[in-house]
Amino acid sequence: MQGITSVGHVAIKVTDLERSLDYYINKLGFPEMLRLHKDDGSVWLVYLRITDTQYLEVFPGAENDRAPGWNANGMNHMCLTVDDIDAVLALVAAAGLELLLPLKTAIDGNRQAWLEDPDGNRIELMEMAEDSLQLQAIRRLRAAGAIA
Repeated sequence: MQGITSVGHVAIKVTDLERSLDYYINKLGFPEMLRLHKDDGSVWLVYLRITDTQYLEVFPGAENDRAPGWNANGMNHMCLTVDDIDAVLALVAAAGLELLLPLKTAIDGNRQAWLEDPDGNRIELMEMAEDSLQLQAIRRLRAAGAIA
């Protein structure tokens, strides 16, 4: 739709706010930007920076111990695009994080590996290949005049 420019944020609910902030801030390196509070002073949500225009909203108070499984309705995972997946995976290992799924080249031609946060929210790390199916499709749409 004309006028939509990007995904602004992803919001997750977590069971233990401090544990999740440790994961996203101290292990993945997303700095805290701001906190919003409820009228009673308790934390409503915490904004973390992914990029200057993309954020992760972390809401405490999840009612289940874990995020829904792979085949549940709703969001399945968030994907973080990386320039150099080997370098990022070295940082992931140095942070003491274990991969949910190991590095592989997926059917779309992109290299990917998967993490899972403390609440079971799945995170795909993806290095976009120049000949990926996504970039081939973008070139095809541009050539057909379907997008600018």
